[in-house]
Order: sequence, then structure tokens, then C-alpha cells
Amino acid sequence: MTLPESLRRELPGICQSVKEVVARVALFQKEENLKFSRHSAEYKGLNNLVSYVDKESEAMLVDACRRILPEAGFLTEEETTGTRDAETSELLWIIDPLDGTTNFIHKVPMFSISVGLVYKGTPVLGVICHVPDDQMFEAWYGNGAYCNGERIRTGSTPVLSKSLLATGFPYFDFEKIDAYLRIIHDLMQRSHGLRRMGSAAIDLAYVACGIFEGFFEFNLSPWDVAAGICIVREAGGTVTDFEGNDNALFGRQIVAAGPVHPELLAAIQGQWK
Repeated sequence: MTLPESLRRELPGICQSVKEVVARVALFQKEENLKFSRHSAEYKGLNNLVSYVDKESEAMLVDACRRILPEAGFLTEEETTGTRDAETSELLWIIDPLDGTTNFIHKVPMFSISVGLVYKGTPVLGVICHVPDDQMFEAWYGNGAYCNGERIRTGSTPVLSKSLLATGFPYFDFEKIDAYLRIIHDLMQRSHGLRRMGSAAIDLAYVACGIFEGFFEFNLSPWDVAAGICIVREAGGTVTDFEGNDNALFGRQIVAAGPVHPELLAAIQGQWK
């Protein structure tokens, strides 16, 4: 992909501005989490929770990103009023204001903010904040990936037998649950184990910094993965869908890994029937 030179020059400043607003929203979320009552939660669908914290966080992020890059459209989880039609925008903000809402509501300290910038369908900038741990992951196209200012890279382990993997469990669409359980059954026996953090953005950030060798999941939305795709790739990793194609952003399937990606992908494909 070739970026316009004007956008390439702007990406460092855009990233810095995004980090600043994400830090403010993270502080808001930490303060609210201390006093949050799960009785304040609402249901968008089966097991699909949302809170006023999600909505207020998204409003803050959208307002700031609109000022940072006025020409960009938006694709956001909570569909904040006033966001533009994503289909008409060459540049697109894809935002998950609180990834891991169920964890937040139950006070499990594993939730994040994810802000990605996409150019013509390719993530070119990503910022993920693991809020309880004060970890700020960032990357932009061609510049590498960083956590709290330190360069990060995917792990170097090339084989499943020495890999720790992450995944997520379906919570509303169980059509492919049997195939998914076959994958989990297989990988449990062929790896150091699987972890389920409850935030795909954190899973991807942890692949980028080498904590996990790989991450896979299905039924994800673009706002779950947009920032993470950029960060993993800039950290030296590979991101595909379950078919091995470059369709993880909108294809609702993702396999993100370091050198173990080919073996992990083959294992998934062997059970995904």
C-alpha cells in the first residue's frame, strides 16, 4: 500500500493527539470503575452489555478525533450521534470506547480503549490503552510498534508446542460453536495453553509485545481489531482471517501471531469445517 505523502507526514502528530485524548478517557474510566454499580448496565442483545461509561467515553473520543482529522469518517461500536457514514470515507476512524465491558462491569481489571485509523480499508494507525495497567500501545504505518514509549516486537517462538495463545469465546452467535470447540480442544493439547482475557484489543496488544505467541477469534467486529491489526503488523507479526486472507478487519475472523502464524493457521483450518 502507498500512503499519500501528506498523510504519512501527519501520522506522528495524529498519533500523539490520539494518545492524549485516550489518556483522558482512561482516567475517566478508572474513576468511574471505582464507583460503578453493575445495576447501571444495559443490554444491547444477548449477553451484550453496555454502560453509560461506554457511551460517554465514545462521545469524548469521537469529538476529539473529529477535531484531529475533520475529513475522516467514523465507525464506532456505540454509534455516537453525528458520526459519518463509514462507506463514503477514504479515511476512517474505527473506535471501541471500552473493549471488555463485561469485565468492567464485573470489576475484572482487563478492559481497554481502542482507536484505529484506516486508509482505504487498511489500518494505518492504532492506539490501545490497557486502562487498569496504564499501558499505552501505539503504532503507525512504517514506524514500528511501542508500549509506553518502548519498542515492542512479537515473540520469536516459531512452533505451537512452545506457544502461549489467546482466544475469545462466542457470547451471542453459537452457530459455529462445535467447530470452535474442536479448535480449542486441539490447541490445548498442542501448546502451552490458551488464555481468554475478555478484550480482543488487549489480546492483540499482547501478541505485539510477545506475551502471547498468537491470538485467534471469530465473530469480532471492526472496532475490536482495527487498532490491534496495525500494532501487531508494525511489531513484525502477521494478521489474516481463518482462510489466510487479508480480511481480518471486516471478515469477523482473525489470526494474529508472530512466527508461529503458519502452524497456528493450519491447525485452525484443520478443524474449521
